[in-house]
Amino acid sequence: MTFFITSVGAGNGANLGGLTGADRHCQQLAAAAGAGNNGTWHAYLSTSGSGGQPAVNARDRIGSGPWYNAKNARIAQNVADLHGDTLEQARRGNNLTKVTALTEKGETINGVGDSPNRHDMLTGSQLDGTAFTDGADHTCGNWTSNGTGTAHLGHHDRTGGGNTSWNSTHPSRGCSQENLVSTGGAGLFYCFAVR
Repeated sequence: MTFFITSVGAGNGANLGGLTGADRHCQQLAAAAGAGNNGTWHAYLSTSGSGGQPAVNARDRIGSGPWYNAKNARIAQNVADLHGDTLEQARRGNNLTKVTALTEKGETINGVGDSPNRHDMLTGSQLDGTAFTDGADHTCGNWTSNGTGTAHLGHHDRTGGGNTSWNSTHPSRGCSQENLVSTGGAGLFYCFAVR
């Protein structure tokens, strides 16, 4: 296993303790599932540049692939395949769907039509996996806020929201746990093993 969706969020809305806290959450869940040694686990999250720090692109944090879920199904061969960088790759698409986007325990996550719907995944990213550059808050204060701001979300089940993107569909209503739940999520996010 080199890819999973967190089975539980950090428990504080979109305040994940920044990228460091989100990566730690991925590492801990992977270790609990017996996959802690499969690589250094990173959250698929972008941040905006602030305080003199440059923006961070989610696509640059996750290694080079390939990535497999808990049942050994390949999600994507590499970063370009994952994001559909070329016309051919975009046409073919990656293998990230409700059926394959499993938790570290090998379980499916509720999507559209399930109760409760939990398909919103925190990403803070544009379709190509890069950070937004418009100056707006798409990352709940770079994953440190459970109050003001919004988080940009993807849909792991590729359903709803006007497009079928796994990583960039719409913003959340806010950064609190309640706002994430009311939008259709639970503060969950993608984790990838960097090897």
